[in-house]
This record gives sequence, C-alpha cells and structure tokens, in this order.
Amino acid sequence: MTAALLYGLVVLSAIAHSIWNALVKSAGDRVLTMVAIRAAGLVLGLAVLPFVDWPAAESWKWLGLTACVQFAYYALLVRSYGLGDMSVVYPLARGLAPVLLAIVAFLSIGEALSLMQMLAVALISLGIMALSLGAGASRQAVGFALATGVSVAGYSFFAGMGVRSAGTVLGFQACLEVVTGFGMVGYGLIVRRGDIGAYARRHGAIGLLAGALSVAGFLAFLLAARSLPLGPVVALRETSVIFGAVIGTVVLKESFGIRRIAASVLVAGGIALLAVPH
Repeated sequence: MTAALLYGLVVLSAIAHSIWNALVKSAGDRVLTMVAIRAAGLVLGLAVLPFVDWPAAESWKWLGLTACVQFAYYALLVRSYGLGDMSVVYPLARGLAPVLLAIVAFLSIGEALSLMQMLAVALISLGIMALSLGAGASRQAVGFALATGVSVAGYSFFAGMGVRSAGTVLGFQACLEVVTGFGMVGYGLIVRRGDIGAYARRHGAIGLLAGALSVAGFLAFLLAARSLPLGPVVALRETSVIFGAVIGTVVLKESFGIRRIAASVLVAGGIALLAVPH
C-alpha cells in the first residue's frame, strides 16, 4: 500500500473510533458495553486466528504490554465518560496522546521532532488547557481524561513496536483481540454476571457494532504503524477529536460554545501539523 492510502485508512480509523466512543458514552451501562466491544473482538480474533500467521516470538512482549495498558485504558475511559462530557473528555484524552507519543518515540527510537512538529505540540497543549476549563470538565473529569490520554499513548507505542516485530498484522491483532477479549469477558462474568442477559437483550447489538468498529479501526492503525512513523500515524488518528466533538454536540446534545470551538481548532491544527510528513 502507498503511504497516501495508509494515511487514508487512518482517517477512516479516526471516524470509526469517534463513533464507537460515542456509543460507549451514550450507553446506559458503559462497563458492559465495553465488555460487549471486547467480546466482539474476541469472536473475530478466534475466527481469524486459524487462517493467519502466528506473530514472531519477539513481538510477544509487546503484545503483552499492549494488552495490559489497554485494560487500564478501558477502565479509565469508562470512568472518564461517567464524569465529563464527551466533547471535553474525548479531545483531552486523544489530543494528549500524540504529544506524549512524539516524546516517547524521540527518547526511545530516535524519531526527532522538527520545528513544525514542536509547533504542533504547542498548539495541542494550548487546546488541551482550554478544553480543561468550563462546564462538563470538572477537575476529576480532566484528571481521568488526561490519564486516559497517557494510556492511549502507551498502548499505541507498544502496539506499533509489536506489529513491526510480529511479521504479520492480522496475526498480531488476532492474538491481541483474543487476549483482551478473554480478559474483559472474564471480568464481566465475575463482577456483572447477573446483568449480562438483560444487557444483551436490550443493548447487545449496539455493543457488537461498537466492537466491530473498534476492531476495524485498530486494524487500520496497525497497518499504517507497521511501515510509517508512529508520531504522524497516531496524530492523524487523533483527528477523531473533531468527529467526537461534533457527535458530542449534535447527537449527545452537549454544549459547545466559542471556547470549545477555539480549543478544538487548536487541537486539530496541532494534530494536522504532526500528521504532515517531514
């Protein structure tokens, strides 16, 4: 695939990501919705696993680290949406991730920042500070959203390193879906066994739809991360903040004043600069 096609897939991944996050935010039971999302991933992973190559042994440590951080991400995301508006929580969490990843990539694998990329970091930081103020953004909500952003940067980096050493994108993701799927389904059976049946009857289809979008979006990210620089790939994926802010306002009826518009423009501008190849 050409770089342009891979970047296009990442944009589609961003759209899918914002939609399934909106489904989680609007769900009556966010915990079981997250369990349903990972159950869909588990089913898809098990269905694909017999037909794909097994990831190379050197990628297993990255797969394990990715799964561990993703479990933290699921918990933080659910908690964040319980505390704040999607149009605040989502841009904070996703806007912070490319900044952190750019720093981690520089320190660990030598991906240096250009002047334009440093400007992007400044724009995103200003946007984050603006989004952390006002209605729908309590101090607790901001704290959990920022922690979610740290987890996003963590699993994105580990997954990017893993897929580069795995030798197979589908094999790596299938194994990851199985590991995280078993973990989340097991958690649901332990702590919410009595509620699963009623949830499945009322909201199961929505959870499975969100799961399919999650799997497809992450596959697009892994395809791009295998051959393109991690910083721009993750930055472009985080254009989902724009779609998320629109969904939060139009669908979830959250307020979206001048301050949030300006903040979103700053974040989007910074992300766009990070996404430009240098």
